[in-house]
Amino acid sequence: MKKRIVAALFLTLSLLPGCATNSVGKPVSANELSFRPTVDIAGSRALYIFSLARLREIEGDLEGALTLLNGAIEADPNAPFLHTAAAEIYLKTAKLDDALRACENAIRLDPGFRPARVMAGTILANLKRDKEAIGHLTKAIELDPAKEDAYLLLAVSSVRVFDYEQAVSTLKSLVKTDPESALGYYYLGKTYDQMKLHKEAANYYKKAIELKPDFEQAMIDLGISQEGLGLHGDAIATYRQLLETNPFNMNVLQHLVQLYLQQQQLEDALPLLVGMKERGVGGLETLRKIGLIYMELERYDEAIAEFEQILAREPNAHQVRFYVASAYEDKEEFGRALEEFGKIPPGTVNYVEALGHIAFIHRDMDAPEKGIAVLKQAIAANPGQLDLYLYLAGLYESMEKYAEGLAVLKDVEGTFAGDPRLHFRMGTILDKMGNKEESIVRMKRVIAIAPNDAQALNYLGYTYAEMGIKLDEALQYLKKAVELRPDDGFILDSLGWVYFKLKRYNEAVPLLERSLEIVEDDPTIMEHLADAYAATREYRRALQLYKKILDADPGRKDIIEKKRKVRAESLER
Repeated sequence: MKKRIVAALFLTLSLLPGCATNSVGKPVSANELSFRPTVDIAGSRALYIFSLARLREIEGDLEGALTLLNGAIEADPNAPFLHTAAAEIYLKTAKLDDALRACENAIRLDPGFRPARVMAGTILANLKRDKEAIGHLTKAIELDPAKEDAYLLLAVSSVRVFDYEQAVSTLKSLVKTDPESALGYYYLGKTYDQMKLHKEAANYYKKAIELKPDFEQAMIDLGISQEGLGLHGDAIATYRQLLETNPFNMNVLQHLVQLYLQQQQLEDALPLLVGMKERGVGGLETLRKIGLIYMELERYDEAIAEFEQILAREPNAHQVRFYVASAYEDKEEFGRALEEFGKIPPGTVNYVEALGHIAFIHRDMDAPEKGIAVLKQAIAANPGQLDLYLYLAGLYESMEKYAEGLAVLKDVEGTFAGDPRLHFRMGTILDKMGNKEESIVRMKRVIAIAPNDAQALNYLGYTYAEMGIKLDEALQYLKKAVELRPDDGFILDSLGWVYFKLKRYNEAVPLLERSLEIVEDDPTIMEHLADAYAATREYRRALQLYKKILDADPGRKDIIEKKRKVRAESLER
């Protein structure tokens, strides 16, 4: 009975607005929520017909069962249970209005007949008339406070009308009445998740699992709550524990794969995706994810093989064609890359980006003028595409032809003055031309247009730090950038560097350490952290980092001098 109730309730809950459930919502079926109270039915004929109806129901002949039930009702029209049984069959066949009328007949005959109240609440919930459902379910609890089903259904309907307080109160009453109600604790967790109170939700899921260790759905939702709390390691452990008992649970596998991908744990995600592919789960999307992971791992031939399988089935999957071309480009098989990029037709999502790649491939093949010609031709055909101008300016910039790149953007500034990307690119080119002041003006223009542009905030803050000016202003820009992108190693480095420039070394060190964890072996970040270690008299650590920089680039005279000074200072102490 409890298994049937939780299935029905979960399906009902999945219909809630904004509810983060793990299966697709559909109406509750009476097969999942069935009531079998014991009652006396007047008349042996009605009882006999009712028994035949139940046999037909078991055989799957619902229409035949309903015909027999109506015959039983004719034999004994005053038996509320017969009307409730008919309502159940109507609910199974999705005849909700007929089901409700049958329930109303049962309640009219006996207002205290609890099964009819519960059934009425279920039907009204399926009709999305939750306020009316709440009345019947509240009455059902009054009639028998010891039974679990009405509490759960009442909590679901309360959540659907956004009365979370009522839902929580109902469920807490249930677990007080029945401390062993795993479902009560589970739905407290679901309700708190709806309220975005993931910590409380996780605690209730844990209690449900404690009472019912094989409660799989509670474990899945616990993992989701742990993700919401940022406890990614705990969520991974929860999902892996589930897979130990059911290694082919596709719902759990997909959650775990997605979490691994979010955490950039690609080598952990890959075998799970390969297993899904072998079992035919996820279709072409699984192949796409496998291919992208191979790309990130620089296993380009394997990536191409996955993408080609997709293209064999869907030749017009232009995004996938773009991936294939990019893989060949990364392999420096430029001829194949040009061939594949050339197959992406005009008007598709990746067409303009493909032209940008084609232009830069020509540059890498020592034919930059061909790339310039490709972009100029595309601009003539598509003068309203800012991306094409940005690619052309970027191509000139990569060739150190800064004036030509800047001229491209200045010519269209009037057309695209409201696009922050134009000003950002102009700012970077001006910086490389040595015009810091104009570069700063452009970055401020970006921020005026797009106040949450983390890259512009970082660029401006780091520029001030390097110039040693307006450090308090730089600090504010970079704090905001970190709020927007807390896991960006370069932005963390910039913020740490400003703290260093402000001589707030103890605040600089943890930020620079975190930055180096994210962007391993970056020489600039290593130098910044080494300088901060030296400033906090952690000489051994500073010397280790300076050595690492010199191992990669022995000609760095500035680092050699810093290393000499730190060693001398450490000996003095």
